[in-house]
Amino acid sequence: MKTIILLFLLMVSCCSADAQTTGNGYDKELADSLGADEYGMKSYVLAVLKDGTNNSTDADYVNRIFRGHMDNIGRLAKEGKLVVAGPFGENEKNYRGIYIFSVSTVEEARKLVETDPAVTEKLLDFEMYPWYGSAALGTYLEVHEKIAKKKP
Repeated sequence: MKTIILLFLLMVSCCSADAQTTGNGYDKELADSLGADEYGMKSYVLAVLKDGTNNSTDADYVNRIFRGHMDNIGRLAKEGKLVVAGPFGENEKNYRGIYIFSVSTVEEARKLVETDPAVTEKLLDFEMYPWYGSAALGTYLEVHEKIAKKKP
């Protein structure tokens, strides 16, 4: 009887360990389409936007440049290069917002950031970092489109 109980416990622990390492509901097709590794993760590049050196007070100029900034965000998102963008609240480091790019190198992301008129006009500057996160991040914009009543 002890042997049967021991075998039963051994089987349960093996099955439990296997479930923890392989994951429940794994969808290979989805994982492959998102570029996921075996952990469901992938490499991105994070850009932290911060105040630039241009302190223009010309409201028309600043509004025009930031309209182009928003249009550029939309374009990069449609191309699948930009998966997250958004502003920070006021903070002591003068960080303004973030971009998370679905690209594999900082250099590729740098070229994309440099298409932003707010960056080229020096209203914004940036820092970049390689970042490892869930490959599912690329699906969040699809959902966002379904829940946003207004567009920026």
